[in-house]
Amino acid sequence: MFSCLRTEAAALFFAALLLVACAGTTAAQDDELGDDAADPIKLFDRGQEAHARREFEQALELYEEAIRLKPEFPEAEYQRAAALASLGRLPEAEAAYRRASSLNQKWALPHAALGSLLLRAPGREAEAEALLRRAVEIEPKHVSALAALAELRARAGDAAEAVALWRRATALREQDAALWLARARAERATKDPNAAAQSYGRALALDPDGKEARLGRAAALVEAGQAEGALPDLRALEEHARADARLGLDLANVYGLAGRAEDARRVFESLPESARDSEEGRRLGGALTARCEETQEAIAALERLVERDPKNAAALACLGSLARTSDPQVSLEYYRRASALEPSRAEYAVGFAAALVQLRRFEEAVGILRRVVAAEPNNYAAHANLAAALYGQKLYKEAVLEYKWVSRARPDLAVVHFFIGSAHDYLGEYAEALASYEAFLARADPRTNQLEIDKVNLRLPTLRNQIKRGEGVRQQRKAKR
Repeated sequence: MFSCLRTEAAALFFAALLLVACAGTTAAQDDELGDDAADPIKLFDRGQEAHARREFEQALELYEEAIRLKPEFPEAEYQRAAALASLGRLPEAEAAYRRASSLNQKWALPHAALGSLLLRAPGREAEAEALLRRAVEIEPKHVSALAALAELRARAGDAAEAVALWRRATALREQDAALWLARARAERATKDPNAAAQSYGRALALDPDGKEARLGRAAALVEAGQAEGALPDLRALEEHARADARLGLDLANVYGLAGRAEDARRVFESLPESARDSEEGRRLGGALTARCEETQEAIAALERLVERDPKNAAALACLGSLARTSDPQVSLEYYRRASALEPSRAEYAVGFAAALVQLRRFEEAVGILRRVVAAEPNNYAAHANLAAALYGQKLYKEAVLEYKWVSRARPDLAVVHFFIGSAHDYLGEYAEALASYEAFLARADPRTNQLEIDKVNLRLPTLRNQIKRGEGVRQQRKAKR
C-alpha cells in the first residue's frame, strides 16, 4: 500500500544532517589569517551560513575560495559537494565528495553522502552499497548511513537486512517518527505484521497526526488477523479521507481487507468521481461491488473481476469458498492462487486445505493445517479441518485430540461428539465411544443430524453388549491387571 522511503527523501534526510555535522569541526581550526577575505575558516563559516539560508551559489563561491586558500580542507570540500548536489550538478558533487574522502579517509560523512548521492543514479547501487557499508564500518552509529543502507537493501529485495538496519537506526534515534515509519514498512515486507503494527504505533506516539502511520497500523493489524483492533484507526481516518482522495482509496481498501464491506463501499462512494474513475479506483470499485455471495450474479461479477485483475487474492479466495462443496477441484485451484499471492493469510491456506480434504488428499491437507495451527493456535477452521483430515487418514488418536479442541471451542456443535465417538469406536475404546455417542444423541437435531443419529442408534445395542462382555482395548487392559 505504501512505497518504501523514496531515494529523494533519503537524500534530503542526509542533507538535514550535513550542516550540523560540520559545524563543530571547524571550531578547532586555527584562525590564522586575519581578515575574512584571507581567512579560509571564516570563509567556510560564512559559506555555511549561506548554505543554511539555501543560498547555494553564494555558499559554493565561499567554499571554493576557502579551498583555494587552504587546499587540504576536507570539511569545505564536503560542504562544497553538498552545495553542488543541491544545485543539481551531480558529477561535480561526486568528484568533490571523493576528494573529501581522500583528504580524511576515516571520516564517515563523505562516504555516507556519496553513497546517498549514488542511490539516485541508476545502475550504481553496488558502488553506493560499498560506500555506505564503509561509512557504517567507520561510524557504527551513523544513523543516516544506516537509513540509506536499509533503503538500498530493501530495494534489492533483502527485506530481512533492511529490517535489521532500521532497527539499529531506531535504537539510536528513538524520537524520529520517520525512522519508525520506514522500519514499519520494512517489517510488513518481511510478513511480520505484529512488529509492523508496534512500529507504526511508535511513529504515531511521536506524531499523532501521522495519517500514513495510522493507516499502516490498521493494515498491519488486519494482516495479523486483528481486524477489530484496526477499526479505531480506520474510523479516525474517515474525516481526513474526505479531503484526500488518495487516502480515501487506501482506507476503502483496508476496510475491505478487514471484512467490512459496507464500510468500504460507503467510503469509496463518498470519493470524487475522478478518484473512483482512476485505474486503482476502478479496480477497487470492482472488488467492492463483486460481493462474496452464492448467487449467479455475484459469481459472474467475481469471475469478471479476476479476469481483469488476476492478482486479486480476496476475489480468488471468495470464488474458492463458493466452489468448495460443489466443485472442490475448482475450489482448490482458486485457493492455490490466492495462497500463492498472499502466503501469510491463514484463511487462504485453510481454504486450500479444506478443498484437499474434500478431494480426500488428507496427507497434503494435514501438512498445511499443522503449519497454520502452529502459527495460529486458536484458528478454529484450521483445527476443524485438521480433525477431519486426520480422521480421513485413520489417525484416530490424533483426530480425537483435535475434535476435543473443536468441542471446547464450540460446545453447541453436536456432530463433533459423533466423530469423537466413532474414532474411539474404531480404536476399540468402547466405553469412551459409548459416552460420546450418548453425548451426541443428547444434543443432536434430527433436522441436521438424522443420518448420524440413525448410525448411532444402529450401533448402540451391539456396542453395549461388547462392553458387557469385557471387549475393547481398555477393558482387556483392565482384565490383564
